[in-house]
Amino acid sequence: MTDTVITIVAARENALDEASQARAVALAKSAGVENVSLDILHPATAIDITVSAHHDNLTAALRAAFADFGACDVFVQAKDEFRRKKLLVADMDATMIEGETLDELAAHFGLKDKVAPITQQAMRGEIDFAEALRMRVALLRGMPVSALQETLDHVRYSKGAKTLVGTMRRFGAGCVLISGGFDFFTNPVAQTLGFNKNIGNRLGIEYDMLTGEVMQPIVDKNTKKKTVEDESRLLGIDPRGAVAVGDGANDIPMLQTAGAGVGYFGKPAVVAATPFQIRHTDLTSILYMQGYTKREFAA
Repeated sequence: MTDTVITIVAARENALDEASQARAVALAKSAGVENVSLDILHPATAIDITVSAHHDNLTAALRAAFADFGACDVFVQAKDEFRRKKLLVADMDATMIEGETLDELAAHFGLKDKVAPITQQAMRGEIDFAEALRMRVALLRGMPVSALQETLDHVRYSKGAKTLVGTMRRFGAGCVLISGGFDFFTNPVAQTLGFNKNIGNRLGIEYDMLTGEVMQPIVDKNTKKKTVEDESRLLGIDPRGAVAVGDGANDIPMLQTAGAGVGYFGKPAVVAATPFQIRHTDLTSILYMQGYTKREFAA
């Protein structure tokens, strides 16, 4: 019989003390199970609680029981052959890096106040992503290519991003960065973080100036979903062996296609779409939820 595992990751190191661990075990038992064991993934910071049973009602009961477990991110899933993933597919903007590169690019022309609201509408799923992309890029017509480099120079990487990719690569997983943003950014970001592959949109450029156009085909939510399917097939794995992470509505099909779709400080639509959410911690929680211990993390 398959077990159920509850992974708890605290926002602060040493916050999961013995009293908190005992409370977590008691909460697990409150779901009506007796066979419960505890494993330490990172002392006083990340733990696994394994329950010797697995079914949908139990999963729902455990998620409800741990919904308000302090400043921690909690992941409840089957402890099966698919727990440790063989593929990572990750969004870039506001996921692997902080902020939205297109918004920061617009800031060079004093257009951030016009572009950023469209970005937020698209990320919330209120307007079509491809149309929103065309609208925003049209506003950048005439911008010098040098502004792209200046924006790239100020990119800030999300906490845990390099450790997540490095650790999964170290243990043989394929890692793909995919973005509705632009390959001018995905190429160097992927190289810095250690991804095997990256996919992004292409900006129209003539005479070292942006034309205000996005080259076809546009990388959108369907591309992201198909990437999980295609990369799983290339690796010879079931999509249940993939983990995807993103923050916006255009990531939802990708998140729901992968065996584990993780929302990273996700918009409300993402929170509603998947039970796996990072709201308090950082990207290394995706490693803990796969059962990695801190000593297995890549330096």
